[in-house]
Amino acid sequence: MPSVRIQTAEDLTRLRASLLKKRDPKKTRVTVCGGTGCLSNGSEKLARALAQAVAQNGLKAKVELKLSGCHGFCEHGPLVTIDPQGIFYERVGRKQPDKDAAEIVETTLSKGDLVERFCYTDPGTKQKKVHYEEIPFYAKQHRIVLRHNGRIDPLEIGDYIAEGGYSALAKALTLDPEEIIAWIEKSGLRGRGGGGFPASRKWRSCRNAPGEVHYIVCNGDEGDPGAFMDRSVMEGDPHSVLEGMIIGAYAIGQGKSRAEGYIYVRNEYPLAVRNLRQAIAQAEKYGLLGENILGSGFDFRVKINRGGGAFVCGESSALMASLEGRAGEPRAKYVHTVERGLLDQPTNLNNVETWANVPEIIARGWEWFARIGTKQSTGTKVFSLVGKVKNTGLVEVPMGISIRDLVFEVGGGILHDKKFKAIQTGGPSGGCIPASLADLPIDFDTLTEHGSMMGSGGLIVMDENDCMVDVARYFVKFLEEESCGKCVPCREGLRRLKQILSAITTGFGKESDLKLMEELGEAMTWGSLCALGGTAANPVLSTIKYFREEYEAHIRDQRCPAGVCTALITYSIDKEKCTGCHVCATNCPQKAVSGEKKKHHLIDPKLCIKCGICYEVCKFDSVVRM
Repeated sequence: MPSVRIQTAEDLTRLRASLLKKRDPKKTRVTVCGGTGCLSNGSEKLARALAQAVAQNGLKAKVELKLSGCHGFCEHGPLVTIDPQGIFYERVGRKQPDKDAAEIVETTLSKGDLVERFCYTDPGTKQKKVHYEEIPFYAKQHRIVLRHNGRIDPLEIGDYIAEGGYSALAKALTLDPEEIIAWIEKSGLRGRGGGGFPASRKWRSCRNAPGEVHYIVCNGDEGDPGAFMDRSVMEGDPHSVLEGMIIGAYAIGQGKSRAEGYIYVRNEYPLAVRNLRQAIAQAEKYGLLGENILGSGFDFRVKINRGGGAFVCGESSALMASLEGRAGEPRAKYVHTVERGLLDQPTNLNNVETWANVPEIIARGWEWFARIGTKQSTGTKVFSLVGKVKNTGLVEVPMGISIRDLVFEVGGGILHDKKFKAIQTGGPSGGCIPASLADLPIDFDTLTEHGSMMGSGGLIVMDENDCMVDVARYFVKFLEEESCGKCVPCREGLRRLKQILSAITTGFGKESDLKLMEELGEAMTWGSLCALGGTAANPVLSTIKYFREEYEAHIRDQRCPAGVCTALITYSIDKEKCTGCHVCATNCPQKAVSGEKKKHHLIDPKLCIKCGICYEVCKFDSVVRM
């Protein structure tokens, strides 16, 4: 590490060469995933145990150990990779970190043999997969934003520089700001945080807006339930976000006014905040952030602001209000935030993933990026893949991949081999796409055309046991709680939708409710103040469009086909199948099941609370759920 600031691009090149020269190619590199998911499963203890076992076996001179950012395969963590052999181990140290660490050191690092129980098992073929690239979850991914996750130590700027970090910044500082914006335009980069607005259009509008200062803001307020894309990038590769912001600040502010930056991070992301703070401090120390960056005469500083967790603060004007210390409420955009945003000055806001794409576009050229994905949606997209799918985690795939490939190839298919029913895209205000449209490409425009949206990248997979009416009710309830309440269409529309959906799921729905909800949704879409209200009806409108028969079953037949809405479920016991084993009666918490052993049992509907335990424990399929 240098003891003085890096003054020029040449200094940066020399430092990179020096760092690479210090790497011993004969050393074995052991990388433990240090993302939040793996940390919660004990990866930090595992890393310490590995370090201790390496020392005890006299291998410190031969083994390099590091804790990295999220590898993505969160369902199978803690994850360990061993290079240059390319070995991939999963579920290591969940219960016995010391024992597992000792086994890896003694078997793999000392003898060169595999510990087969830590190798990934293909659920279809039951074959063991040793190498990272052999695992279907990773095979179809194309990592640009996640290029360093799982490879570098996020707390060490030297790791980032050695992998080519800040070379894009050095290149950008030799270009005219307008030329940089032109590159972003030709690359086709669209904002990855919601509506897919062209990044270059924002940058150019902000650059052309007069002001005393141009603010560059990174939106790290990831409020979607079950989404963790931005968090993982901030935790695992904070310097890529910083580098993208510095390039953006130069393109927008150089020659116009001074530029200042803010990263708005959720308070629930302490690891991301820690790693970002460390990255900012290191970048300032080495002359990559602050005054006279790389001797260019360009100044730029970045501060971190911790948000309070309000979902609505993901909206640009609400976020800026929160940054100013006011309540996070959206404003009408008669004047756009690129002209008058934070503190009434021109402000450019992009999310974490958008900024992390910028260095690679500058380093590799806009042509390279534009060739990936589709014509209208270039590049890749990072998704949080969760729900009823075998492989949950963080995935980065080219735009245009089909829903089917994402669910069945990358995701490994539906849990317990049940029937794929739908996928909800775009977070709480996204829509539900049915299995019949599984061959649809995932891109900004196609999803919007079919009643959903890309959003920030949350994907929830549903199977035959999910009730789409209840899914709509759940998301509407969440959005009602998170709405700022400022505008009538959103506030009252969500409240009324929740009332109607609650009535339908409890047996009090009317056939006229469907038309009423469609009309309400239309009014909310066109009348709401911000994008939250404008998209809040999507879960309802999309499920009515694609799963109308489920709504009709709830209303006309007083029946929930998926068996989820408890008010519409009845349990009985089939006399022909019941063996009188008494297991259902033993497990019933309400003592609602009666009958002597080896004789037909009965369920008392007055005592039954419809918990479903009898249905789950019966081995003879004699409990009938209607």
